[in-house]
Amino acid sequence: MFRFFENLVNPYVVYDEQDRPPTRLWPFLRSYCGPFWRVFAVTGALSVLSAIIEVWLIWYMGRLVDLLGKDPSVFWADHGPELIAVAVFILILRPLVHGIDVALLNNTILPNFGTLIRWRAHRQVLRQSVGWFESDFAGRIANRIMQTPPAAGEVVFQVFDAISYSLAYLIGAAILLSVTDLRLMGPLAIWFALWAALTVWTVRRVGPASQAASDARSAVTGRVVDSYSNIHSVKMFAHHDLELEQAREVIETSRKTFQREMRIFTVMDVSLIVVNGLLIVGVVGLALGLWIQGLASVGVVAAATALTLRLNAMTGWIMWALTSFFRELGVVAEGMQTIAQPITLTDEPAAPALSLDRGKIEIADVSHHYGRDGGGLDHIRLTVQPGEKIGLIGRSGAGKSTLVKLLLRFYDAEQGHILIDGQDISTITQDSLRRNIGMVQQDSSLLHRSVRDNILYGRPDASESEVIAAAKQAEAHDFILDLEDNAGRTGYDAHVGERGVKLSGGQRQRITLARVILKNAPILLLDEATSALDSEVEAAIQDTLYGMMEGKTVIAIAHRLSTIARMDRILVMDRGRIVESGPHSVLLDQGGLYAEFWARQSGGFLDTEAAE
Repeated sequence: MFRFFENLVNPYVVYDEQDRPPTRLWPFLRSYCGPFWRVFAVTGALSVLSAIIEVWLIWYMGRLVDLLGKDPSVFWADHGPELIAVAVFILILRPLVHGIDVALLNNTILPNFGTLIRWRAHRQVLRQSVGWFESDFAGRIANRIMQTPPAAGEVVFQVFDAISYSLAYLIGAAILLSVTDLRLMGPLAIWFALWAALTVWTVRRVGPASQAASDARSAVTGRVVDSYSNIHSVKMFAHHDLELEQAREVIETSRKTFQREMRIFTVMDVSLIVVNGLLIVGVVGLALGLWIQGLASVGVVAAATALTLRLNAMTGWIMWALTSFFRELGVVAEGMQTIAQPITLTDEPAAPALSLDRGKIEIADVSHHYGRDGGGLDHIRLTVQPGEKIGLIGRSGAGKSTLVKLLLRFYDAEQGHILIDGQDISTITQDSLRRNIGMVQQDSSLLHRSVRDNILYGRPDASESEVIAAAKQAEAHDFILDLEDNAGRTGYDAHVGERGVKLSGGQRQRITLARVILKNAPILLLDEATSALDSEVEAAIQDTLYGMMEGKTVIAIAHRLSTIARMDRILVMDRGRIVESGPHSVLLDQGGLYAEFWARQSGGFLDTEAAE
């Protein structure tokens, strides 16, 4: 039975991705509700039906009180079939209606709706550009992705579990009292006006207060995760106290915003008790007065009393449901600040995949300054022939990493074009571009997974023997066999920690090299590929690196000039431009920047911070 309800909606159903999601709250939520509309309609109808049944039961209890005033000797004969029918209804039909209602809510909607939002939100965020991620805390992004789905699920839950039920109940109560005695509607109407005013007052304040509290919680998460992610720097610079003080600031801000939110609920609770007291005294007192005057039966008094006590109990629940509804809407609105941001780096409609047969790279008058007036690249013109090996050097900030990021299309160039085998990379799919490029970065961070999973990231369908061969080629196999993590996993099954923190820099870099070797892409980008290796290991894999380059088009950034001395051509960048180009020996003979860098080497490293 549970499987039937759990499988009514597939949260992973295929859908049309949006580059520009709705930025207003209700359209944003509606965009996720498509697979659920039929289930929502049935659940809403059953919720209303459940409320009608409960009001009818109160009316029937009043009728039963009146029937008890008749002659007991003929009571069963006159009303036995009716009582049996009511008993069957209460024992069978009422639980059936309620059971289907809660099964749809608890087993169909809540698990699947939150899952659908989390899945689609994660897909949407993963489509963002690298630059988008570089502009925010990873912890804050993750926090919003994690807290928005349960908040949206709670919104839907309250709509069907409380709001639709309570509205139907209130309408049914008003009808019941008006049918019993129209005068009983007077105290109910006054109470409802006061209760509605209190609700409006609360709701207007809860939404903004909740969003402020949610923002503050995300700031705390972002700050804490930032400290944990950079724990080596925290410990190395002995900034334990500084981190605590900065964390205390955001935690204190979160506490104060939460205090302001809770003040609203305290005022609401006290006011609600007073308003509900007026309801009980007004309705029950008037019903008693009518009974004393002989204008109402005992059953009317009993029904009016039961109804007001039930409304007294319900209104607190309804108020909390409404405030929870709007509080969770505030959380969703805060999450939208991340999830609903437009995708600015997109593929063209029906963009083809890269068709790469040679590997020729053309950079045609490319400029990119990250939206600023300076920095980045300035009118770069460069042609890399198929199979050519290019070394790239320059001071920090010369534009080397920017050039690599543009080649990978992590950003779109602000001016000019980049072509691979004659195809503008802005007109082909990003995935096909990056599948054809192997990249070894200076920051060789790894996924917090097994060594095997990290190497397989280069080519997930590779066999175990291919993984081991790649590791051996990267001089990583021997140390991998000696690894063991805290869970007792060893060798290729050992987990490497967040960003590979359990390994040394050289070990991480060799696993990164193994991953790129396994990928075997026709274009190879190396950004300080041996920067974390000691001289002995570098010498051991130097031939491996050049072996990797055979038959590939290569661009290698290096500060250690020994890694690029054998390149076909070396480019020297300065202030975003290519200022020198040629083989190692030719550049030395020219006596320019390259010769100056070479003369300043210490242990084979380039003094990239030296003044001009």
